[in-house]
Amino acid sequence: MTAPRAVGVRLPYDGVPAAVRAWVDRSLGSPVVEVAEQVGGMSPGCATRVTCADGTRAFVKAVGASLNPDTPSLFRREIGVLTHIGAHELWAQLLGSYDDGDWVALLIEDVEGRHPDFSDDAELDAVLEGTDRLSEVLQGLEVPQSVDLVDVGFVLRRWADTLDTLRDAPAEVPVPAWLRTDPHGWATVLRDHGSRPMPHLAHWDIRVDNLLRRPGGEIVFIDWGAAARGPAWADPLLTRLERMDEPWFDTSIASSPTLLEAGEETVTAFLAGFGAHLAVRSVVAVDVNLPTLNEFRTRESRRMLEAVSRRTGRSL
Repeated sequence: MTAPRAVGVRLPYDGVPAAVRAWVDRSLGSPVVEVAEQVGGMSPGCATRVTCADGTRAFVKAVGASLNPDTPSLFRREIGVLTHIGAHELWAQLLGSYDDGDWVALLIEDVEGRHPDFSDDAELDAVLEGTDRLSEVLQGLEVPQSVDLVDVGFVLRRWADTLDTLRDAPAEVPVPAWLRTDPHGWATVLRDHGSRPMPHLAHWDIRVDNLLRRPGGEIVFIDWGAAARGPAWADPLLTRLERMDEPWFDTSIASSPTLLEAGEETVTAFLAGFGAHLAVRSVVAVDVNLPTLNEFRTRESRRMLEAVSRRTGRSL
């Protein structure tokens, strides 16, 4: 089975403030009597499946600024997105939200299922098909400007800046020497895409720990805290990153019309820019209560840059 790539250290449900837990009981109409803690993802807050005395089930996410100053904003973004896109079989429905200015919590439909196994070709195909369908559905939905979505254009331009400044980056930044001069002009490619209109809603955080597979095989997309305005090819590309260290990744690009339209150079530039950005962050970032995040950055950066090396014939 494919394991979650991102695994943090989370607060258990009984560590959540009593006021938040009381809100959960009131919202569900019955007191919580059983909890099952979840481990995927990087948030330091709780991620808990709860069962009430009357049998009602739900999923609870809660975090306070004292745990991490940035995570409450991600939860607020997720609340805004799920509020406006409503209910759909492709994602878990928002049942309620809580925000006292410090602690933010979401009450979400508890999806019966497990993470899909990306080593199983049939399950992987279902994920790719589900992602294509998700992209189509999201392109028809509107989220108002008042919801603070990630701007993928800004992200791509920031990665371009990272590539431009690699030449002068600290020696301990784990990137190959040849990448420091950006010999393929990937910064220009990223800037070009970053300057284009970003009209579509995108999940922008598709990885195995943010996916559930129902018993019938249907794929459900969870955790919308990184939701963005971006290009149509964003989510199909992110889905394939689970197996970017295999030749399968290179051949799978042809199975996505949006990735074919974006082009192979765009895919490689994305990997180079993202990988370089993570490598730099692994040296300079300061993380609050996220003890496993830097190891995740280092591992994912290496996987991306290995894929770049494979696709270009350069040594890592």
